[in-house]
Amino acid sequence: MNYSEFFAMRMELLILAVFLIVFLFDTFASASARKATTPLAIISFGIATIAGFFCCGETVTAFAGMYETSPVISAVKCILNVGAFIVLLQAVNWIDSEDASIRRGEFFELLFVTLFGMYLMISARHFLLFIIGLESASLPLAAMVAFNKNKYESHEAAVKYIFTAVFSSAIFMMGLSFVYALSGGSLYFADIADSIRFNTNSVLLITAVAFVIAGFGFKLSLVPFHLWTADVYQGAPTSVTSYLSVISKGSAAFAFLVVLCQVFGAVYSDVWEWMMYALIILTITIGNLFAIRQRNMKRFMAFSSVSQAGYIMLGIIAANVLGMTSMIFYILVYVFSNLAVFGVIQAIENKTGLVSMDDYKGLHKSNPWLSFAMTLAVFSLAGIPPFAGFFSKILIFTAATESGDVALYVLVLVSLINTIISLFYYLLVVKAMWISPDAPVVPSFRSSCLERVALWICTFGIILLGLVSCIYGYIYCVSSQAAADGFFMNLL
Repeated sequence: MNYSEFFAMRMELLILAVFLIVFLFDTFASASARKATTPLAIISFGIATIAGFFCCGETVTAFAGMYETSPVISAVKCILNVGAFIVLLQAVNWIDSEDASIRRGEFFELLFVTLFGMYLMISARHFLLFIIGLESASLPLAAMVAFNKNKYESHEAAVKYIFTAVFSSAIFMMGLSFVYALSGGSLYFADIADSIRFNTNSVLLITAVAFVIAGFGFKLSLVPFHLWTADVYQGAPTSVTSYLSVISKGSAAFAFLVVLCQVFGAVYSDVWEWMMYALIILTITIGNLFAIRQRNMKRFMAFSSVSQAGYIMLGIIAANVLGMTSMIFYILVYVFSNLAVFGVIQAIENKTGLVSMDDYKGLHKSNPWLSFAMTLAVFSLAGIPPFAGFFSKILIFTAATESGDVALYVLVLVSLINTIISLFYYLLVVKAMWISPDAPVVPSFRSSCLERVALWICTFGIILLGLVSCIYGYIYCVSSQAAADGFFMNLL
C-alpha cells in the first residue's frame, strides 16, 4: 500500500486531528484546565471547517478504489462541517452547565467520531468501507442521545435509537449479502453494478434493493421506518437532536444517492424508482399530518424532519445532475433553517426548561429577536418566498419533473399539496408567537453570546441563499463534473 494515498483523505485527516487534540487535552489536562476544552474544540474545529473549503481538488481514488474524493463530495463534507460547527456553538451553554460539564470532552469526541464516519460513508466505493463509516456514524450517536444520564427520557431515547440502529444495520447487511452473492463475491460498487446488469429481473436482486432501501429508510426516518424519530428527538439533549435532524440526515441522503445510482442504477426504472415513489408520498404526507397534532416543539420538529426527508428524496428519484444539485442545495438550506429553529428551542429550554408550543404564546412581546429568527426559519422550511426554502423546493420539484414522466408529475403534485399542509402547521408556531393575545409565558432574557452568533449565522444563511445564486451555481458545476466523471453512468 502506498501511504501517500492517505493524503487523498485530507478532510478525514483534519477531523481526526481535531479529535486527537480534544481527546489528548481532555485526558491529560488538570481538572481546572479542562474548562478550556469547549473553546479548544470549537476553535480547532472552526479552523478545520475553514481548511475544508480549500480541500476541493480533483477526483481522486485511493486504496484500490475503495475510497473516492471529488469536488462534489468535498462540497457535501463542507456543508456537514458548517452544520456541525453551528451545533457546537449552540451546545456551549448546555455542555458547560453543571450537569453536563463533567462529560464535555466525551460530547465533542463522540461528535467528531460520528462526523468521521459520515465522511467515510460519503466517500466509500466499497461496501466494507461503507459499513465501517455507517457504524462509526451510528453507534456513538446512541451515547450522545443518552448524554443526559440523569433523565429517564434520555435513557429511553437511547435504547430506542440503539435498537433501531442495530436492526436497520442488520436489514441493510442482509441486503448486501444478497448483492454479494449476485456479484460473484465482490463488494466494490462498480463490480456489483456490472454484475447485476444481467440479472435485472432477479427476485433476489429486487429483495436486496428493498432491504438496502429499508436500511437507509431507518437512518433517514422515511415512513414506515420513522417510528423511533419522535421519541428519540424528544428524549435526547436538544443539541444532539439538532445534530441528528440535520447532519446525520444530510450525510445519509447523499450516501443513499451514491448507492442507488452507482450500484443499483441498472434497475432504476424497474425496481427502486417505484419503491421510492411510495416512500416519498408516505413520508411527506404522514410526516405533515402527524406534525399538526404535536404540541411539544421537539416532537413537532421530529415530524417536520420526517416530511423534509421526503422532499430531499425527490432529488434522488430525479437521478440526474439537476437532481443531485437540487438535493445538495436543499440540504444546505435545511441546515440553516432547521438549526435556526433548534437554536431558538434550545435557548428557551436552557433558560426556562419550556418546550411546549403553548409556551411560545406572546413570545414576540418578551423576546422579539428570538421570535423573528424562529419566524424566518419556519417560513424557509415551509417554502415561503423570498426565503431560501422557497427556492430549494422549486429547484427540487423542477429536477424531479425534468424527465417528463407523468408519474413524476403526479409525485410532485402530491408534494405541492403537502407543502400547503406544512404551511398550516408551521404557521401554528408563528400564530402562537405573534398573534396570540395571551401574556408571554417565556420571560424576557438574553441568550448567551455564542447562541446569538449561531442564530445570526443561520439567519444570514437563510437570507443569503435566497438572494445569491452563485452558491447554487457552484454546486451545479461540481455536480456536472461528477456526472462527467461517470457518477450516473450505471443508470439505465
